[in-house]
Amino acid sequence: MAYKISDECIACGACEAECPVSAISMGDGKYEIDPDTCVSCGSCAEVCPVGAPAEE
Repeated sequence: MAYKISDECIACGACEAECPVSAISMGDGKYEIDPDTCVSCGSCAEVCPVGAPAEE
């Protein structure tokens, strides 16, 4: 399952820099993960300071 970023996102960008497949981009006020590109590796969740990315 792909990861999804919750509304807890503080738009720090840590997750985008960590994604090995470039599935994360800035959306409307928070980062978003493209579910078709995400490989569910969990790298984004490991670096997020607020725990916003989680598996759907």
